[in-house]
Amino acid sequence: MTLFTWVKDQQKNLQDSISKFRNKEFMDAVVAGCALVATADGNIDSAEKQKMAGFISRSKELRVFDMNHVINRFNHFVSDFEFNSIIGKGEALKAIGKLKNNPEASRLVVRVCCAIGSADHNFYEYEKQVIREICHHLNLTLSEFHL
Repeated sequence: MTLFTWVKDQQKNLQDSISKFRNKEFMDAVVAGCALVATADGNIDSAEKQKMAGFISRSKELRVFDMNHVINRFNHFVSDFEFNSIIGKGEALKAIGKLKNNPEASRLVVRVCCAIGSADHNFYEYEKQVIREICHHLNLTLSEFHL
């Protein structure tokens, strides 16, 4: 099974899974993961912001959340990166780390990040590396996500 086949299969199951974790902590972790993937190449330009915000607002899987709140939280995490990349990464990982004791929710965050990383049909190595860091932070096995 190729990585893109796996990601496509995972996207089909995201909506039902996300509905089970409809809470602020989970939403923050998802959005923080989106911000990490968006900044994986070292900078965020307006096109990346629009792409990420567009993906979040159009995603069937993420519609369970109030889109205005999701976009505000995404902008919050992005502004942390723009202020200082180390602080931004730390704050994003802190939000993601709140799910460490919930393996099912943790796996779901990683699946969403993989879907976002491959949303443009190019899953770049620097995006995969950020997702590997998220997996490590959540004590998840990389092979489970074809990373």
